[in-house]
Amino acid sequence: MQTRIDHLLAELKLSKSQKYGKKSEKAPRGTFNEAEQVKSEPKHYKKGKQTLPEALPREEIEHKLADTSCACCGNNMHVCGSEESEQVKIIPAKISVIKHKQLKYACRHCENSQIKNKIITASKPKQPIPGSIASPETLTAVVTAKYCDALPLYRQVEIFKRGGLTLSRGTLANWCIKAGTIIKSLVAAMQRYLLAQHSLCADETRVQVLDEPDKKATSQSYMWVYRSNEMSEQPLVIYNYQAGRSRACLKEFLGDYQGYLQCDGYVAYDNVDNIIPVGCWEHARRKYNDALKTESKNKGRAHKAISFISKLKRRQKTRN
Repeated sequence: MQTRIDHLLAELKLSKSQKYGKKSEKAPRGTFNEAEQVKSEPKHYKKGKQTLPEALPREEIEHKLADTSCACCGNNMHVCGSEESEQVKIIPAKISVIKHKQLKYACRHCENSQIKNKIITASKPKQPIPGSIASPETLTAVVTAKYCDALPLYRQVEIFKRGGLTLSRGTLANWCIKAGTIIKSLVAAMQRYLLAQHSLCADETRVQVLDEPDKKATSQSYMWVYRSNEMSEQPLVIYNYQAGRSRACLKEFLGDYQGYLQCDGYVAYDNVDNIIPVGCWEHARRKYNDALKTESKNKGRAHKAISFISKLKRRQKTRN
């Protein structure tokens, strides 16, 4: 009876934790008050100033005395040395305009001797989006800010506006879509390289697409993510959009791939020819984390398991 009561109490405690407790296992990160939160955390800093990377470009500013007269005798003082220090200089996004001036050429002899005179215009470099005001650098900046720095397009619009450039959110969205078309050949090359690895990581997550042919706006689609292993010399991540979550989506991307596939316990990863699925300690940790919430002891079995997994992660970071 007591065992049954303890089991029910543990289930109740876990249910309350799932309903009212925090959902994420990550440590909370501030946004507005992030500076104050980080400042209040105890840190152990190394003595001395931080050494700046040698690869960064350097701008040398020489500071001279306005008056080199000696305070004692009045004669001019000479330079006997210098004291050097470095500081970081960061310039926010700088917006400029590239003006293409294509010169036109005509033959003076043909002008005088021929009925027709052909005019030749110098060509300019091929542009990523013909007829667009977006240069390659602009497309790179917008795409990197959105997909690498998680900066939404509407925020980028406001940033550009502060810099004196007014662009619509629709324009930036159109640039992102066309940039995706431009790099299709690059993604194909990345996929070939990825499938040549001996082990991969894969996962899929739900995504809702509002305007998609033959699908309701409320229906769910999936973004499949494939990544090279952590020990890879050239890490790669490829996002593969699919309308479903079936095993066929996995086979379509992997093709004849042979090797290990690190994934979660979803059944679509099982029983695929030439693929050996391997588990993830992070997914296993979630079960122990649930068990930890129900433990009455401070250092029970769940605590020991999480401690063991943490040691594995620290060891992996040390190897990397």
